[in-house]
Amino acid sequence: MTEDDLKHLISSSLACTHLALEGDGRHWFATIVSTEFQGLRAIARHQRVYKTLGTRMQTDEVHALSMKTFTPEEWARETAQTGSSAGPRV
Repeated sequence: MTEDDLKHLISSSLACTHLALEGDGRHWFATIVSTEFQGLRAIARHQRVYKTLGTRMQTDEVHALSMKTFTPEEWARETAQTGSSAGPRV
């Protein structure tokens, strides 16, 4: 799975205002900003992202996906604090 493939999978099913990926083709880290995360706890946000991948996690097309998820308002605060449009990576 390429970075472009994964970005397309996530963004085609989740309205993202920001989506950044890093990875080696099997292990990925994503920063995802979406209005769809409003009012959701972290686990529900992650489940929403995993839903965009369908069975690709079970079939090992995507072996691991770590993520930080933000609403646009949370993202604005994070980027203001870090002074970077890339935001924090923990």
